[in-house]
Amino acid sequence: MNAPHDRWVVGVDLGGTNLVVATMTTDGRRTAGLQTGLTRAEEGADAVVARIAAMISASIDETCRTEGVTRDAILGVGVGSPGPLDRAKGIVIVTPNLGWRDFPLRDRVAAAVQLPATLDNDANCATLGEWWIGAARGARHVVGITIGTGIGGGLVLDGKLFHGASDVAGEIGHTTVDVTGRRCKCGNYGCIEAYASAPAIAERAREALQHEEHSSIADLVGGDLSKITARTVYDAAKTGDAVALEIVREAAKFLGAGLANLLNIFNPDCVVIAGGVTAAGDTLFEPLRVEVRRRAFKPAVEACRIVAGTLPGTAGVAGAVAAFLQQRAE
Repeated sequence: MNAPHDRWVVGVDLGGTNLVVATMTTDGRRTAGLQTGLTRAEEGADAVVARIAAMISASIDETCRTEGVTRDAILGVGVGSPGPLDRAKGIVIVTPNLGWRDFPLRDRVAAAVQLPATLDNDANCATLGEWWIGAARGARHVVGITIGTGIGGGLVLDGKLFHGASDVAGEIGHTTVDVTGRRCKCGNYGCIEAYASAPAIAERAREALQHEEHSSIADLVGGDLSKITARTVYDAAKTGDAVALEIVREAAKFLGAGLANLLNIFNPDCVVIAGGVTAAGDTLFEPLRVEVRRRAFKPAVEACRIVAGTLPGTAGVAGAVAAFLQQRAE
């Protein structure tokens, strides 16, 4: 039952494709007013801000109605956005998926809904959310990886997000695992993202099927290779398809090499992996753990659990709320 003294914060998870908004209590135990929609970045930044504001208002209205609270109970809004960002100024410096550059997202949202707002990186938020109320709860030092269209990451050290000197700490997807490897969309070669992101896995499958006589991957898309997604590959791998298993194991190898580096550098007690890749289950996680054990120092491996995220769809929202609370306390 809702307590009259509860305070609430709205969390916004802004992605290149989807928008998720919800309102949570400051202890993370209650969530209300969940709103989901499409970002529609092609309509321009002003339209996206208007959509975010409308979803925030709808979430607050629903929370007030269902939880019996007044708008005075809403402390503010935490926004998670693709970056890189300037948190102090509340600016999205550049984000290719949205087509923005030097956009004052925090202040635009705050002005639109007449509430204080904070801004943080979306992958940071997903990591913080899993640490706060998800799979990494109880850990002190957490490395988070979000795998979807791209690969993002976040670092929680001693219970606080680590941002680095210029707010770009945690860009795990753009660490190099093969110096002469595949070209990444960031312009570098051999990034983890070029091997283990969802589009990379789908592209690797299309390449493999040019040389293979048969694979159930092709059957799952009716022979139209353009329809292959990472999920197609995961589904085929679970049936024992040799081509799919090879692709997933290759992705696990590169991801494991990157994780081993992070274990040796940060010595976390938990690595949490979130995003669509978790649909692969043990097909990915077992070879991934093997690769990490093979490459990282034994004491680092023994101290760390590697787990799948448990907040699908809402980790970014929870983390945006937690980031608001941490920034407010600074």
